[in-house]
Amino acid sequence: MKKFLIPGLLLLLIMSSCQREFEKIRNVVVILSDDHALNVTGCYGNQIIRTPNIDRLAREGITFHRAYCNAPICSASRQSLLTGKYPHATGVNLLFTPFPDEGNVTIAEHLREKGYETAIIGKTHWNNWVWYPIYEKNPPDHGFNTIIENAEYRSFLEKNPPPPIPGEIEYYSRKDINVRENTAEWMNCNVLPQPIDDHHSQGTYFARQAIRFMKENRDHPFFLWLAFKEPHQPYYFPYEFAGKYNPEDMPLPEGSPEDDRWIPEIHKKLTDREKRGIIASYYTSTEYLDKNIGLVLDALESMDLSHNTLVIYISDNGYLLNEHRRFEKHTMWEEANRQPLIMRVGNDYRPGEQEGALVEYIDIVPTVLDIIGSELLRTTQGKSFTDVITNRSEDHNSYVFSEYLTDNMAMIANKKWKYIFTTGSRDLGIGYKTGYGPSGIVHRLYNLEEDPLEHHDVSHLEENKETLKMLQQEMIGKFMETHPDASNCPEKLTPEGKLVWFCEPRDIGDDQTLDEVPKRIFKN
Repeated sequence: MKKFLIPGLLLLLIMSSCQREFEKIRNVVVILSDDHALNVTGCYGNQIIRTPNIDRLAREGITFHRAYCNAPICSASRQSLLTGKYPHATGVNLLFTPFPDEGNVTIAEHLREKGYETAIIGKTHWNNWVWYPIYEKNPPDHGFNTIIENAEYRSFLEKNPPPPIPGEIEYYSRKDINVRENTAEWMNCNVLPQPIDDHHSQGTYFARQAIRFMKENRDHPFFLWLAFKEPHQPYYFPYEFAGKYNPEDMPLPEGSPEDDRWIPEIHKKLTDREKRGIIASYYTSTEYLDKNIGLVLDALESMDLSHNTLVIYISDNGYLLNEHRRFEKHTMWEEANRQPLIMRVGNDYRPGEQEGALVEYIDIVPTVLDIIGSELLRTTQGKSFTDVITNRSEDHNSYVFSEYLTDNMAMIANKKWKYIFTTGSRDLGIGYKTGYGPSGIVHRLYNLEEDPLEHHDVSHLEENKETLKMLQQEMIGKFMETHPDASNCPEKLTPEGKLVWFCEPRDIGDDQTLDEVPKRIFKN
């Protein structure tokens, strides 16, 4: 009897202690960056980049090393994050698909009903502009009482004109630069700052608006979603940050011969000098991002809110900086899909600890609600990983899943294996065509333990035949459990046929102008 009683009592004591610890957590601040590669962060081992504020958050919180986005593209990933649902379930798979209000419940809507003040500041990528020519009424707010985007920033600049800029500095200008014809200059290979000072810069403005929101609601539970646009290309930073990084000091991954088939045409013509310049601009934009994160962290401390606030730092997806010889994120390689995720649960809760459990973005909504003691959303497809946070479990997911339906591609992985499937029905989309044309169906398999850089596809090896089949079935199972059209999948299809069927996006919204999108969305 004692053999069972003592461990049971210990478990109850641990759970009770964790509940008491979380009882004081009232506010939530999610800081979301854009295209931030995990390996360009100090706390994840980069010795060149200067990210003292993200590193500080890591010292004060828990750093996750196996957090995966569910889509390596901005809009699909962000709406998946807000709802806790896979992109194919939210209905947003493509770049310009508007975020459907019907059928989706965001964490902000849920918390607003519970009495929280809610704000989204910065980038939303809801694509509400698609609806403007069609509906007269206001577009959905998706649960946010306060919405501050580009329009508010432009208004700020009109009312507060920036001072004259120093004439001796060369500046970046998009004017007359075509991203397809001059990719190097578009991506800021010359490491040029924007023609604006830090005080009037966009990221700093968004940070100050976030601080204002927190001050106004310091005595009330609040949910803040602060979405910076950095370090998304063309790598924005004000002139005070000019000269921070020397292109000659930048690392330049070599890739492997297997990458050649998939390199976009716009990246093939980049010289090594241009590549290093692009990377230096990326690093500079990342340091500027980190500075603004510091403003928010300092404000939380000065307002005495750190102790009762859950702070999460995450990126919508990662980015390749010449890994696999390309500069983008629309792939299933680790650099694009595995993200920085840091969680500070109040003060002094597992400070500086590392976590290796497999977690997905759809798990974040239920985890946040679990920590603040709110009932969970029934519509989420993820599951809370508070058992990992409280050390009651070392594992969470057996597999992580991601999809990029612009290129009819999906991925499933565990800690050892990664399987990638694509129908190859067309060349790579949204301006990243390879010039080789459609590849046709491709299966790829990587042993992440033996080949962490994913240079060697081993799907063809006889010894991996059963592993490949098993991962295909796991992927099909994931689709069957979560896809809204799963009941319509023809039963007689082969496993490969089912994957082809599920990897075709049902939404519309890529490579279209403002005039074309509404017509195509309502074509039926």
